[in-house]
Amino acid sequence: MSLRPDLAVIAQHVAPGSRVLDVGCGDGELMSVLRDDRQVDARGLEIDPAKVERGVSRGLSVVQGDADRDLANYPDDAFDYAILSQTLQTAERPDRMLDELLRIGRRAFVSFPNFAHWRVRLALLWRGRMPVTSRLPVTWYETENIHHLTVADFHELLASKGVKVERSWFFAGERESGSAGANWRAEHAVYLLRR
Repeated sequence: MSLRPDLAVIAQHVAPGSRVLDVGCGDGELMSVLRDDRQVDARGLEIDPAKVERGVSRGLSVVQGDADRDLANYPDDAFDYAILSQTLQTAERPDRMLDELLRIGRRAFVSFPNFAHWRVRLALLWRGRMPVTSRLPVTWYETENIHHLTVADFHELLASKGVKVERSWFFAGERESGSAGANWRAEHAVYLLRR
């Protein structure tokens, strides 16, 4: 199974045998890989009932829920990793979501599309319109994204909360692009975080 680049990085860096909560897990694509390739005890939380059904039909432990409200029901340090892939920008309060991830997981993987990528900037500059790109694939009125963020914005949030970055990865398309100039070069970013 071929995973999206951010999911592939996460799958490669989750320790075998870990307990994982995948928040916004979709149909469980990452959870399947973690279970089958890394022998991970993976649990999922997903808001879309059709995706929950597909995950459960794959034999995965997925429950329907809204991460903005339901993460509060999980106990402290219940998981080795809490994963939030391409979902932070859809949260009502991304800052509170980050707090919850690091409360219930000893570490957290967070990935998001970078709104400061040069193509996004160029689309705003030349066309004066919200861009549609491979990582922001729908028009502004169709998107679930309510808080566009940049790599620089995320670093500022982490610093304000005293969150430590263990590792980070940046991608342009399907290729890893490195950290130099990531705020304008990266289409999306992946972070491994801890308190």
